Amino acid sequence: MANRKTILPLGEARALPFWRRPIFLLMLLAVGMPIAFNTWSALLNNFVIEAAGFTGVEIGWLHSVREIPGFLAIGVIVLIMFMREQVLGIVALAMLGVATAITAWFPSLGGLLTITMLSSIGFHYYETVNQSLQLQWIDKKRAPQLLGWIVAVGSAASLVSYGALVLTWKTFGLSYNFVYLTAGGITFAIAVFAFFAYPQFESPEPQLKTFVLRRRYWLYYALQAMAGARRQVFVVFAAFMMVERFGFEVHEVTALLLINYVANMIFAPLMGKAVGMWGERRALIFEYIGLIVVFLSYGGIYYFGWGVVLAAILYVVDHLFFALAFALKTYFQKIADSQDIAPTAAVAFTINHIAAVFLPALLGYIWITSPGAVFALAAAMASVSLLLALLIPRHPEKGSETVFSRG
Repeated sequence: MANRKTILPLGEARALPFWRRPIFLLMLLAVGMPIAFNTWSALLNNFVIEAAGFTGVEIGWLHSVREIPGFLAIGVIVLIMFMREQVLGIVALAMLGVATAITAWFPSLGGLLTITMLSSIGFHYYETVNQSLQLQWIDKKRAPQLLGWIVAVGSAASLVSYGALVLTWKTFGLSYNFVYLTAGGITFAIAVFAFFAYPQFESPEPQLKTFVLRRRYWLYYALQAMAGARRQVFVVFAAFMMVERFGFEVHEVTALLLINYVANMIFAPLMGKAVGMWGERRALIFEYIGLIVVFLSYGGIYYFGWGVVLAAILYVVDHLFFALAFALKTYFQKIADSQDIAPTAAVAFTINHIAAVFLPALLGYIWITSPGAVFALAAAMASVSLLLALLIPRHPEKGSETVFSRG
């Protein structure tokens, strides 16, 4: 943990070289996280089917277990009483890297549930702190565009790792163990560098270190709850469908993800600019309408036998719509008290994962009888999100959190 000599007020960070400033650290962490997490995701469906004989039931349970630490993200409030947020985020990232590195050592349901729980603690605690630091360190006026650039930087890191997988998986006959060790090791090395190379930045507004649940944030909480429920269908079953129904191999799944991140690199900065121009209300309405169409189309693949090309296109479009999720962050940044950001990030992450703890397992049982019904439920969830987005005012701010509180 840092001593007082390494603590630097945020306003003085401008005197540092660019590569040691807070925004560069956020971008560096945005590179480190997806190298481990997205490599884990790219190999997961093939690995669990080939090594552990998973069906929809087992993959549902795996993802339910993976989401438990997200539900317990409220524990961040306790940890930041004893550890600075920046340190906690970096330690959590290192934990994600180590757990990813050793994933292939446990090719059984019990082993995968255990190692997934450990990697998930690292991922969810990192994400909770990272979202808090982004909103504390980035000015409100620049937030949409800078968050768009951070998404693009993370997508570039994913692009490099996925590109390497596509080019080398079959060519060199790589093993799951080698790829997991490499990706996890790189993420761990980035975390170690970030820990020692940067001062501890002090935000101008001290964060509350208590549980915060405010009535005026209710719409943000509701949107987070629906986003968490809806996301599970995409994360758990969209890629699983490509492997189970269409027989995609590792390099083919990775190629599809590669396309996703090329698209994100191009469009995420533009999305950030669009959110700044249109506002969060219009951006989120656009996202949710698009997701309704995508999920209904996924269902059509099963009910009407639509083919693999449409499924692949939908997967890319689906991923692009989810990239607009940072509009929810900037909506909260505009309505929140500055000292509420850290504790509310933890509370919101817990709310986001309420459905995530049980929904993948439940949907896993539905999946084995009617996959199309799973996507129909997701479309219904996106419809609820759309109705909630209509309650966001055109210009949200403290005292104008919803259309009912204006004036």
